[in-house]
Amino acid sequence: MNVSDGERLANLLESHGCTRATKEKDADIIVVVSCSIRQKAMDKLFGKLPTWRKWRQQRGVRTVLTGCVLPSDRRKLKKEFDIFIEMKDIADLPSLLKLTPSDADQGEVTNADYLALKPDYKSKIQAYIPIMTGCNNYCTFCVVPYTRGQESSRSSSEIISEVKKLISKGYSEIILLGQNVNAYIDPDKYHDQDTIYSRSRYFWEFKKDQPIQWRMATTKVPKDFAMLLKKINRIPGKFWVRFLTSNPQDVSDELIDTLDKCHKLTKYFHLPIQAGDDEILRRMNRRHTRDYYLKLIKKIRKARPGTAITTDIIVGFPGETKKQFEETAKVMREVKYDMAYIAEYSPRPGTSAQRFFKDDVSRQEKIRRRKILNNILAETALANNKKLVGQTITMLVDKYNKETKSNSGKTGTNKTVHFKGKNFVGKFTNVKINQVSAWGLAGELSK
Repeated sequence: MNVSDGERLANLLESHGCTRATKEKDADIIVVVSCSIRQKAMDKLFGKLPTWRKWRQQRGVRTVLTGCVLPSDRRKLKKEFDIFIEMKDIADLPSLLKLTPSDADQGEVTNADYLALKPDYKSKIQAYIPIMTGCNNYCTFCVVPYTRGQESSRSSSEIISEVKKLISKGYSEIILLGQNVNAYIDPDKYHDQDTIYSRSRYFWEFKKDQPIQWRMATTKVPKDFAMLLKKINRIPGKFWVRFLTSNPQDVSDELIDTLDKCHKLTKYFHLPIQAGDDEILRRMNRRHTRDYYLKLIKKIRKARPGTAITTDIIVGFPGETKKQFEETAKVMREVKYDMAYIAEYSPRPGTSAQRFFKDDVSRQEKIRRRKILNNILAETALANNKKLVGQTITMLVDKYNKETKSNSGKTGTNKTVHFKGKNFVGKFTNVKINQVSAWGLAGELSK
């Protein structure tokens, strides 16, 4: 999402007389699209400040901070940036920088629809298309509702128009984005009650100085995302479609039924579980249970055999015992993920977990648990990849190394593949797999 926001920012500035600097040290304006979700990103940002501070003093470089930035980080960074602006207000940035619109101006774009800004796509092969932004779930560890706000979706007509233009220009892969992508609700059909259905869901409430409460609730799960996928699938042309990130609670039966009906959808599903123990999930305010999640995985694999499943996991969440951690390890062994993004819990200021829970798992224990899960992942990913040896699979080539005469790209299951040969960048290519590791594949061009 931050890459996509950066593409929109770049074109907005270019439409007001700016040109992209080839090197950071040559820039007159530096715009940072940051992320407070993980401390690592903020540490990287703080590490750049001395250099930018020197440039501001020596040659008047103007600096702008936007993206997912917590209020506490904004206060720390207030003196380090000339402008802080919410991403949703980014259409105001040119006027704040006193830039003059050029002939390529984007026209009237209000703060309410910043996603309508035209992007300056970094790739000529793959395009990120945000279809919604924000989140209403308030997982206790997550800052997104505080930095991105509530869920807001783009109209399907606008999305379809953008996809058609990209396909007409030769793009081969479309990646639909959203913090909670399958909670998409089409504003074009906002008043159509038939597009929404309800079902029961567990969720938990957190109140200061009171025990954690849980209750049953009815939430509305939109059918609109499945409908959007079907519309995109009907667009003429040869291209792939991916989407991320999905929340288990919003994976509807309609969406699962759509997986095998839309042939342009790749066999790839990113479905964060975060933890494998129900009590920890409850403390996280994740609105799914272990059993519910595992049943979803079975449904997805039944509907679309061969689908690669990836996930997000947090280790060392407040209160997580060694026994509860083992439940997460068991889930990893059972699901046999192709990839997992494993993070050590770090308190994010302003979140419920930071306010109500003590960060009581030591740093050393978090590291130990992460290593255990990484080892399980390496085993399952390698086992999954070994099944591909001898098979001929389709990949989309996105890079070529002239020195080694080697192509690389992704399969429909989002696995990296390398093969020798002439330059096939931008093309769908069939490759016979003859070597595998846990993290990639190698093969030869299929004749």
